Amino acid sequence: MAPDATTRTRTESDSLGSLEIPADAYWGIHTARALENFPVSKRPISVYRDLVRALAMVKQASARANRDIGVLDPMKADLIDRAAQLVIDGEYHDQFIVGVIQGGAGTSTNMNANEVITNIALELAGRQKGDYAFLSPIDDTNRSQSTNDVYPTAVKVGLSLDLKTLLDELDLLRHAFLAKAREFHDILKVGRTQLQDAVPMTLGQEFHGFATTLGEDYNRLTENAYLLYEINMGATAIGTGITASPGYSTSVLSHLRAITGLDLELATDLVESTSDTGAFMSFSASLKRNAIKLSKICNDLRLLSSGPQAGFGEINLPPRQAGSSIMPGKVNPVIPEVVNQVAFAVAGADLTVTMAVEAGQLQLNAFEPVIAHSIFQSITWMRRGMHTLRVNCIDGITANRERLGAMVGTSVGVVTALTPFIGYAAAAALAKTALLTGHNIADLVVEAGLMSREEVTKQLSPARLSGLEATTAAIPLVMPAENLVSETAD
Repeated sequence: MAPDATTRTRTESDSLGSLEIPADAYWGIHTARALENFPVSKRPISVYRDLVRALAMVKQASARANRDIGVLDPMKADLIDRAAQLVIDGEYHDQFIVGVIQGGAGTSTNMNANEVITNIALELAGRQKGDYAFLSPIDDTNRSQSTNDVYPTAVKVGLSLDLKTLLDELDLLRHAFLAKAREFHDILKVGRTQLQDAVPMTLGQEFHGFATTLGEDYNRLTENAYLLYEINMGATAIGTGITASPGYSTSVLSHLRAITGLDLELATDLVESTSDTGAFMSFSASLKRNAIKLSKICNDLRLLSSGPQAGFGEINLPPRQAGSSIMPGKVNPVIPEVVNQVAFAVAGADLTVTMAVEAGQLQLNAFEPVIAHSIFQSITWMRRGMHTLRVNCIDGITANRERLGAMVGTSVGVVTALTPFIGYAAAAALAKTALLTGHNIADLVVEAGLMSREEVTKQLSPARLSGLEATTAAIPLVMPAENLVSETAD
């Protein structure tokens, strides 16, 4: 991002030479080189707000720790602290411009943070941006640190912060399904296994099952989040702690726990922790689990709402937009469809994370940027997908009560509820007759003299059919099973 001829600039230098930096930019030469080197994703790290906030939290905690152990002038530490807080509060995020995909194991991201926070601090001190003789991005803001402990720690903190918003949305979606479960609690329908008619259930039970599976995912995501709480601050380059003063690790951990509100802990083996990225793989897998199960729910919603005339037609999804440029009146299940596609993307991102974790070599994994991008994107898309599913679909679902009732009445699956009373053979014969004639199962049972109308009605009540109320003892057979088909089919 070279400045044009009309842009005011400042000159910054590094070991490779000098570059002109826009005078109003808070980033510096290391960020500028990254912009030239990594024009790949065209997506800056600022798209992940919690990653930027986490970077600032790490820098703030480090400044406080360095002050406490006496390796950073208190005035400089205070300036860095105040500048970092502004970023934590949401300011200057537009200055975090390096691409999410980058070489260097996250060094460009770390330097972008160092430069922005330093230049904010310089302004707070009444100094010009780029006055690094007064306050240095590397010697001061990056004191006692390396990209190799800052970046993975910031990613873990950022993911932990981001996960909270995902869990909030997941819980709202779970409650939306529970609300529909209560609304549909008394509506009988035909259950299906292998897409074939099975025994009856209530529509409420079906929606309650959706809510339960989302609740299980909430628990699994919460459990796996703790894998992200082990950090390696103080490890510096490879885990040996070179350039970090004694006491830094303990102090920075204490400050970072206070700043983030997370129950962070220092890895017992900093060398292992610096090279190992298994926690990211486990966490990504739990996101994939949630996404795939959510996609399965969306598949069910699309099936249950298929039609409206030639499909299942059991429920109605809210019409959101015209579904065809050629077929008038067609409305498609676009909200579940978009969530399906989010799930496909999350599954692909999980494979990316897996491959990147495997590709790490010796004391460092150079591919953490694509790991971070993949997981942050998955969380972001899942959160947005859950929101649109809840607001634009689940909340507005209605049931086709008459159609559901008619299907239950003619379904041979209801005879299963009567097998304790009339026996399997008789029930099978009646089921065959019902399929041949299209007659109502209850009517066939009564006509065959196997049960009274009152008893049939009782056993085929919604409470009995759905398993919410226990059945009574068996009723003796009054007619041999072999006589049922010939007599009831007439």
